[in-house]
Amino acid sequence: MPRQPRRRSYDQHCAAARALDLVGDRWTLLVVRELLAGPRRYTDLHADLPGVSTDVLAGRLKDMESAGLVTRRRLPPPASASVYELTPRGRDLLPVLRSLAAWGAPDLGEPRPTDAVRAHWYAIPLLGPLAELGAGVVQVTLDEGEFHVRIGDDGSVEYGDGVYEGGRLSGGAGDAPDVRLRTDAATCRALAEGESTLAGAIEAGRVTLERTARIP
Repeated sequence: MPRQPRRRSYDQHCAAARALDLVGDRWTLLVVRELLAGPRRYTDLHADLPGVSTDVLAGRLKDMESAGLVTRRRLPPPASASVYELTPRGRDLLPVLRSLAAWGAPDLGEPRPTDAVRAHWYAIPLLGPLAELGAGVVQVTLDEGEFHVRIGDDGSVEYGDGVYEGGRLSGGAGDAPDVRLRTDAATCRALAEGESTLAGAIEAGRVTLERTARIP
């Protein structure tokens, strides 16, 4: 299947139009969502973007590299793979994804039979509620998988897929998470839609929370 041509510019002297020139193509912001969780191999990106063709994904990544949103680097030995990661310009899209998630949360509802689900897809709408726990790393466990959120002393937030391994979200040796939190997808949706607060979900037993010994 031939690669789809890149969308032409809107040719409008408007900041919103310029932004859509760069990220308005189908799948682009979802690629950003995946890479906000840390560097990913092409095969991992394809696995967590069900429905995208290999040609379209390769094309989007190439366009995003050209736009300065994504870089590709080779992992050091013994790994023999390349990973894609966001540039600072690409990471600046996190507030955009947070706003989109907040706007779309009322329409989320129950998963449809055809819907794919990944645990880390709940990270973005939960960044606000989890920030209420204070600075540190929160490990979140759902039946669908795990993700972690890092909250800075200044209130900044970032997230990663899977189990926290210490150091930066992309990996490294070191500390355990400061908080371990277990809940379910239904509670995540209630928090995202504003139907419940984190404190209320904990009180109702819908969220269990354990602080590690290194947190007073």
